[in-house]
Amino acid sequence: MRDGAAVRTVSSVNVNGIRAAAAKGLATWLAGTTADVVCLQETRAQPEEIPADLLDGWHLSYAPCEHARGRNGVGVLTREEPDAVRVGIDAVEFDGAGRYLEVDLPGVTVASLYLPNGTVGTPRQDEKDRFCALFAPYLAQCREKAAAEDREVLVCGDWNIAPTEADIRNWRGNVKNSGFLPHERAWLAELFAAGWVDVVRALHPGVDGPYSWWSYRGRAFDNDVGWRIDHHLATPGLAARAVSAVVERAPSHGARWSDHAPVTVGYMA
Repeated sequence: MRDGAAVRTVSSVNVNGIRAAAAKGLATWLAGTTADVVCLQETRAQPEEIPADLLDGWHLSYAPCEHARGRNGVGVLTREEPDAVRVGIDAVEFDGAGRYLEVDLPGVTVASLYLPNGTVGTPRQDEKDRFCALFAPYLAQCREKAAAEDREVLVCGDWNIAPTEADIRNWRGNVKNSGFLPHERAWLAELFAAGWVDVVRALHPGVDGPYSWWSYRGRAFDNDVGWRIDHHLATPGLAARAVSAVVERAPSHGARWSDHAPVTVGYMA
């Protein structure tokens, strides 16, 4: 990110339905956040269904699911109007599915991703694997294009993959479950090997978590039995400027407005 760029702080959160989340506390959180950019996933709404007052002070770039109402949906909220907006990963199957959107701001491209959530042995896992197979080369092209334009890239969102044992509390019980399958983790590791930086992990090395998703079932939240699946992946130049990364965990189970918590990263100008 070049000096003077618009982005200073970026937050990302899967809202688990933007209309329900707005009523439970998302509106209050948005009104109080100091983030310059907020990436949203799983909004489950068409543009006209998003509460207008939720967007006060923000420019919304939005990609709903065009195939089924009430599913998927990604957006990027910015304090200033983006220079450009692009939807999709150049793949016919997914470009209208509300899975990916990117915006250009001065010196940086910021993307919101909602990677499919699979279930082993079902078509949903096949869908997830197909998306991953298409997304890796798209990211490589995105990075090459940005480098040619002297830009950094930041891909935020619900990646639905915990990279390592440190990123899931009960990893032994999930080695055969989607989100922690060996081939999924290997795919993510290949992105890291290609130069993408897991910003939160870089700022929190050698520790468990910090987790960003907890099941609503049982006492998962109270006992911090979570997964770290909401990631900020950045090009190296931008990652080197990251100075803080926090998961904005709710103070109690009852205060949650999503089963995910915002993941917020601050950068030096």
